[in-house]
Amino acid sequence: AAGKQLSEAAKTGACVVLRGYVVALPEQAKQSVEVKTTELLHLGPCDASKYPIAKAKLGLEFLRGVSHLRPRTNAIAAVSRIRSACSFATHDFFARENGMLYVHTPLITSSDCEGAGEMFAVTTLLKQMEDMSPSSGEGDAKAAADAAAHVQSLRDAASKQGEAVRDLKAKVKSGGASPEEVKAAVDKLLATKKELEGAEAATKSSVCPVVPGNVDYSQDFFAKPAFLTVSGQLQAEIYACALGSVYTFGPTFRAENSNTSRHLAEFWMVEPEVAFADLDDDMRLAEAYVKHCLRHVMETCADDMVFLTNFVDKTCIDRVNNCLNEPFGRCSYTEAVDILKEHAGSGKVTFDDMDIHWGMDLGSEHERYLCEKGFNK
Repeated sequence: AAGKQLSEAAKTGACVVLRGYVVALPEQAKQSVEVKTTELLHLGPCDASKYPIAKAKLGLEFLRGVSHLRPRTNAIAAVSRIRSACSFATHDFFARENGMLYVHTPLITSSDCEGAGEMFAVTTLLKQMEDMSPSSGEGDAKAAADAAAHVQSLRDAASKQGEAVRDLKAKVKSGGASPEEVKAAVDKLLATKKELEGAEAATKSSVCPVVPGNVDYSQDFFAKPAFLTVSGQLQAEIYACALGSVYTFGPTFRAENSNTSRHLAEFWMVEPEVAFADLDDDMRLAEAYVKHCLRHVMETCADDMVFLTNFVDKTCIDRVNNCLNEPFGRCSYTEAVDILKEHAGSGKVTFDDMDIHWGMDLGSEHERYLCEKGFNK
């Protein structure tokens, strides 16, 4: 029985709790230590024939299809530990070393601080549409129009009846109206208001708030358009005006339909707001922050970096060390345009956008060329 348990424990995907001791292995061994087991305390067996994470090396594209299991692979585990180290280093750098205050900015907002309009909408209106009985788009539009007209007519009637009540109350003092007439008018006003409340409630529950060309946000959760944040910059600026230098670090969302490694629908972003700083201060802070994170990763995740160098990217440690040991390249916008014009004019490089001129927006291909060729970074 013990032998069978040990054979089950050796299968990929099994969960085990062991008692034993760690021993060092010879230098020529593939690993530095191993566990000498004296007792098997717990075994959670796994059917190897159905377990999708085999011992063979698996591509990242395949692992995305089994996202609930991919943290068990060496590559994703290494990346997770490195990301954790970078997050810790971020707070260590801004809060401890630079005395900046960490502020939490809202994830749901009504503002577009980037101004590009590429935001994910947050709404409960679609749920209301799903709960409605199916009908044609034309029928929805007509129902919405009829309901809105009925509600508006009741609002007008309530307003008119309210004026009538006020006039009668004024006439009572001069003998121009009796208390009975005032009571009858008030009862009619209350009945009209009650009917109006019912009509408004019926409109919200039975008429689609989203009709062609129009969205009635008054029926939405926040009663106005709301979105996932594209940046915490505006809120960070408000805090900086009151509390001095602050930073925010959290998830950000962009509805940019661009399937590249530079564009993500969701990512974490660091946004410092430094009081009384100029462009040179910003550049110094950015360089110091990046180097602080890289230094912390090399100190705390050395084994993970070696693994990634051996099996994922053979240049990653060299590039990190180069970034740590060399100053960041800096140039003005004018200097950048001059470098690009010189290299493009000499035939050294071909860009998708070859119209290099002062005033243009530099694309990612221009920025990458400046780093890799202009400054050899």
